[in-house]
Amino acid sequence: MSEPTILAIDQGTTSSRAILFSKHGDVIAAKQKELKLYHPHKGWVEQKPDDIWQDTLWACRGALEGADNVASVGIANQRETTIIWNRTTGKPIYNAIVWQDRRTADFCQKLKDAGHEAMVHTRTGLLLDPYFSASKIHWILDNIEGAREQAQAGELAFGTVDSWLLWNLTEGAVHATDATNASRTMLFNIGTQSWDEKLLALFDIPEALLPVVKDNVSDFGCTSKNTLGRQIPIGGMAGDQQAALIGQACFEDGMVKSTYGTGCFTLMNIGDTFRESKSRLLTTIAYRLNGKVTYAVEGSIFVAGAAVQWLRDGLGLFEDAAQSEALAMSVENNNGVYFVPAFTGLGAPHWDPHARASITGLTRDSTAAHITRAALEAQAYQTLDLIEAMQADSHHDPEIVRADGGLMNNGFVCQFLADMLGKPVEIPKSTETTAIGVAYLAGLQAGVYEGLDDIEKAWQCERRYDPTMDSAIRKELHSDWKAAVGRLLGA
Repeated sequence: MSEPTILAIDQGTTSSRAILFSKHGDVIAAKQKELKLYHPHKGWVEQKPDDIWQDTLWACRGALEGADNVASVGIANQRETTIIWNRTTGKPIYNAIVWQDRRTADFCQKLKDAGHEAMVHTRTGLLLDPYFSASKIHWILDNIEGAREQAQAGELAFGTVDSWLLWNLTEGAVHATDATNASRTMLFNIGTQSWDEKLLALFDIPEALLPVVKDNVSDFGCTSKNTLGRQIPIGGMAGDQQAALIGQACFEDGMVKSTYGTGCFTLMNIGDTFRESKSRLLTTIAYRLNGKVTYAVEGSIFVAGAAVQWLRDGLGLFEDAAQSEALAMSVENNNGVYFVPAFTGLGAPHWDPHARASITGLTRDSTAAHITRAALEAQAYQTLDLIEAMQADSHHDPEIVRADGGLMNNGFVCQFLADMLGKPVEIPKSTETTAIGVAYLAGLQAGVYEGLDDIEKAWQCERRYDPTMDSAIRKELHSDWKAAVGRLLGA
């Protein structure tokens, strides 16, 4: 019999992918389909749940074509994106409200003004922001006719994308989520590891709506013959950023991974003790294995690669995102131009949902190259803000940062990131860190891997960038960046 393989589903904000891995982490087959975003009103971001499911199903069937001995399936997903569907028909009652959506900003502000944020932060590690699922659920229940009554009668099911895919893969047999995704709903108490009555009351959400919460390595049921043509155990599940933390083998306290996709998400492993952030970062569940929780402190940057897409599609500065590297390197410096890419508000450590993007320092001799360079430099400045806040919270000073995501194909971004952080940046041999992370989880459940040591041994560095910038220049650039952010915030 051939060696066991693992199917990893990586359902992201802009695409749905399925990758078949060997036990050694090699990609055997992969399928991917772009996913459309809808913007029905300013600040609203939606997707069609049926598109998410059908695209994922197409990708899975394609990746599995001709495959045998598939030991397990793992699911990684865009987090916080909210779907509510009818338990009987399996049909969504509204579009998926994407994590980037800001329609509930005023509602969250009212809860803040009423003094609820401290309670929310203590129980969830999160801050009151439209980013998370709770206010999105509240909006759907309040705005879709009959939804609240149906939810209270137990006729509806809520899920983040992992739960929606699991429900469909099992043909409605399993309504569950994992601890990492639950920790991003703003309804899950990450200290007690349970749905929280006070939070449910605050957001007026019936508990009957919610999925069962499982460990990241668990029995999530089996795919049905009608979906994938065979019954395959589903053994691993995690939110995409936690899956990437696992794929980067950041299992020791103080280890950091930073992912640069549509947005940027930096996570630091802080061990098994829940600590509230004092620097307006998020404390979240890194992973839960055999009932034991490991926590992480997280900084979320809403726009990273999306800024490069905007320069390409919105301004037409280049035809291919890969051209941004050469354009940025065609000038010696940013010529005083700073780009704060707050298209959907500012995330950590500022948390201003009403902030909007700005480009400052423009003069008559500013060029497309300077603006492009400023957009790429912004990723390093934002990451430095996060790392400094993490150091203050955790008292860990990471020796290196393990980075991944599409922007890490840009050598300029990698080097500038190392220069601004003043730390080496390591890019892994396997760039599919999210997918391979959840494949590892599924493999643990199936017995393909014995433990985290196996994963740690499998991690390999492909490229390393060491800092070369003079510290005085670094401080000056960061100071000017902070001034640009301050102007945006009206400081």
